[in-house]
Amino acid sequence: MTIAVFLGSLLAAMALGIPIAFSLLLCGAALMWHLDMFDAQILAQNIINGADSFPLLAVPFFMLAGEVMNAGGLSRRIVNLAMALVGHIKGGLGYVTIVAAVIMAALSGSAVADAAALASLLLPMMVAAGHDKARSAGLIASAGIIAPVIPPSIAFVIFGVAANVSISKLFLAGIFPGVLLGLSLWLTWWWLVRKEVVKAPPRKSRAEVLVALRESTWALVLPLIVVFGLKFGIFTPTEAAVVAAVYAMLVSVLVYKELTLKTLYPLFVGAAKTSAIVMFLVAAAMVSAWLITVAQIPGQVVALLQPLLDSPRLLMLAIMVLVMVVGTALDMTPTILLLTPVLMPVVKAAGIDPVYFGVLFIINNAIGLITPPVGTVLNTVAGVGKVSMDEVTKGVLPFMWAQFAIMFLMVAFPQIVIIPARWFYGG
Repeated sequence: MTIAVFLGSLLAAMALGIPIAFSLLLCGAALMWHLDMFDAQILAQNIINGADSFPLLAVPFFMLAGEVMNAGGLSRRIVNLAMALVGHIKGGLGYVTIVAAVIMAALSGSAVADAAALASLLLPMMVAAGHDKARSAGLIASAGIIAPVIPPSIAFVIFGVAANVSISKLFLAGIFPGVLLGLSLWLTWWWLVRKEVVKAPPRKSRAEVLVALRESTWALVLPLIVVFGLKFGIFTPTEAAVVAAVYAMLVSVLVYKELTLKTLYPLFVGAAKTSAIVMFLVAAAMVSAWLITVAQIPGQVVALLQPLLDSPRLLMLAIMVLVMVVGTALDMTPTILLLTPVLMPVVKAAGIDPVYFGVLFIINNAIGLITPPVGTVLNTVAGVGKVSMDEVTKGVLPFMWAQFAIMFLMVAFPQIVIIPARWFYGG
């Protein structure tokens, strides 16, 4: 009955068009009423406690870093470098998209920001070169979702806080799987364009490659600072976010000189608005998370999945299918906040590595950003690239299935994630 009240109140609120954060609060109030413990003070206190978290300070700083990188020319220089390196290959603009997406993922941590930047910079070039517009838009959308997997990742920060898992370990564990997602796109694009008659851009000279490398060096240094700083314990993920934001501003203002102190103001405002949405969502979800624990819903779910606890792979498969279904209807952040407190006790009971689970959980949620009908990244690419949602959805399907295939390969062979992760963080 408790689970029915929880799900029924949440789905009813969402069906009425109430924003997710307020739906979570209503769901929490309904649970409190059902448990005969309704108290407005407890509700307010849990909202405040939900946002009162030092690790969550990373979210606004990573948001700011992403805004500055796109406006300050760092993203454009990464695209120019990728163009110089692989643009001349057959279907080269697609490979440019993939390489740029992997590098940009290590800069911003935001799928929407990366997809918007890639769509504005590369989609017109791909269409002008003769590539199918729907397929090109689909590639850009699927490349954009690598951002939540490769550090720095806002999604890992939120999951780490909700699940009480080391964010530094999640960051380092996401590097190799993120590269594998990029490789799956590379192979899929190669297969799709092998028979296309599209003239690739001319090969850049060695001098032009060196110029592109020199101009992008300042942007390439940032992910190295973040990864090495985390690996050797120089700073925490929250401090890494501050380093990323300050570094991006210094490079954009003093080195590339594409931003001024005056033009920084709207970027601060934009990052603050986006951060406020995410933080309120987290605070509201923490109310539901606390009540889920009080109502002993995780224990009921563990009992429900008892037959699968002796087979971790089968349990992971069932969880991944569940997350896939939820991801078609909910955005990434609400899905993380809703499912994490329910699933983590099950994962721990089955003896599954929480870091490994976190990586696959975030990969699944990231792919959910390109699954219709709600896919946020699909909507972003459609809007920025002036492409219809039907076209983008059609174009993204082969890339989406390739990424799902990589995810299920990691379910079947956990060592693909665990071995590189332990090498990175020395566990």
